[in-house]
Amino acid sequence: MPMAIGLKSPLCLLVGFITLIGSLMPVNAETTKTARVNLADGFDFPVGKPDGAGYYKARGMRLRSPQHFGEDWNGRNGGDTDLGDPVYSIGDGIVTWAYDVHVGWGNVVMIRYAYRDPENGQVKYCDALYGHLLQIMVKVGQQVKRGEQIGKIGNNHGMYAAHLHFEIRHDITIGMQRNSVPADTKHWADPTEFINKYRRLNREWRPVQVPTGTYQEYAGFKGL
Repeated sequence: MPMAIGLKSPLCLLVGFITLIGSLMPVNAETTKTARVNLADGFDFPVGKPDGAGYYKARGMRLRSPQHFGEDWNGRNGGDTDLGDPVYSIGDGIVTWAYDVHVGWGNVVMIRYAYRDPENGQVKYCDALYGHLLQIMVKVGQQVKRGEQIGKIGNNHGMYAAHLHFEIRHDITIGMQRNSVPADTKHWADPTEFINKYRRLNREWRPVQVPTGTYQEYAGFKGL
C-alpha cells in the first residue's frame, strides 16, 4: 500500500537521525589522542647521571647558521671510549619514538615530558631527542622514570665518533621534521639551560593527559 503523502519511511528517519548525531560530534573527536603521564618532578642530565659526571658538552645548541639544534655529549677520555655507555631519561615521561631511521641519525629515541612551570603554575610539555644510539632499550608507548636507562651511546653505525646527540623541544610537533618550525627559542630549548632551570620540581601524584599523535611520518614510522 502506498505511504501517505507527508510521512517519511523508517529508513529516511534513521538516516536523518544519524546525520543529526554526526553533526553534533566534535570534528576532532577521532583525531585527538592522549596518554596519561606523571608530571616530572625535575630533570637530570642524560649521561653521567645525575650531573653529567665524566662527560663534557663538545658542541652546544646554535640556532643561527650553521645550525645545531641540540648538544653533543662526549666522554672525557675522548674518541670512542664512551661507545656503549648508558644514556638515561632526563625525567619521568613516555616514549614517543624508538626506531633506527638510518641516514644521518641511526637509532633515535624521543620521550615526551609533562611538567608544571613554577613561574606560572601551567602544565607544559616538551620532547627530548636522544640520537645516534648504539642500542635502543625502550619501546614506543613505554613509561619511563628519571634516571632510567633508555639506550647506549653510539656512533650511527660507525658514521661518527661515539657521542650522544641530545635535543629538547618546546614544540612537540617537530618529531624528525626539524625544518618544519622556525629556529627560535619558542620552539627549541637550550638543553643545559632547560635542565638547570627545572632541576627540581614539586612531586605531584596525579597523572595528566599528554597529547600524542603529533609527529609527521618519517622513514616509514609515525611514533606514538
